[in-house]
Amino acid sequence: MKIISWNVNGIRAVERKKEIHKLLNNFSPDILLLQEIKAKAEQLSNFLTKNENFFQYYHSAIKPGYSGTGIWVKKNLLNNFDISTSMPNFDDTEGRIMQLDFEIKNKKFVILNIYFPNGGKSKESWNGKLIFYKNFLHYINQLRKQKKEVIWAGDVNCAHQEIDLARPNENKNSIGFLPEERACIDQVLEHNWIDIFRKKFPEKVIYSWWDMITRARERNVGWRIDYFFCDQEFYSKVKKIDYLNSQFGSDHCPVFLEI
Repeated sequence: MKIISWNVNGIRAVERKKEIHKLLNNFSPDILLLQEIKAKAEQLSNFLTKNENFFQYYHSAIKPGYSGTGIWVKKNLLNNFDISTSMPNFDDTEGRIMQLDFEIKNKKFVILNIYFPNGGKSKESWNGKLIFYKNFLHYINQLRKQKKEVIWAGDVNCAHQEIDLARPNENKNSIGFLPEERACIDQVLEHNWIDIFRKKFPEKVIYSWWDMITRARERNVGWRIDYFFCDQEFYSKVKKIDYLNSQFGSDHCPVFLEI
């Protein structure tokens, strides 16, 4: 199974540039997880809603042109599956959480597509980001207790370690690299969730987001803030993970996982 996670920063623009077509043609995902679609389903073309090769689902923000997530599932991949949104104790008005549940050989699987809050708008939004991390960790731990195999991915909006951004010293006081949010990822790891890429490549420098205003991608001055995580025991099933730096169309690049 090939899974791709991509913050598209506007799905209509990515389609207009034909970049989503390139992604599908070049990497043939079985499941595609999208963040920041910035649209409602009724605003999207038939290619994005009635594709001949995929079942396509969206969870849009109430606010127009903001946030939102999507999941595409290749037709004939699964005999039966469920799509749900949100998590307990969280009012998901911004379309941040989508969940795919399915069974294979009597084993229950969950794939979560998450667009974590940025937290930079106000003190309230910063506190909300930390609460989101806490609630989400509790939720995935509960799913694991239910004997479900869990993979979660998306834009976590935090570079965990200094290796995960080009200029750590200059950004020690920047949202996305503050000690409190990095500590939240520490807690995730302490609960036996694996940052799949960093586990596989402990010293490899690669980024997934670049500031477009400063044309940082041309100089590769970026941040790794997009991830795939799995449970410690599931890690042995990982065949390949990579950041698709050659794929354009957004200020983020996709992350590719094969299991």
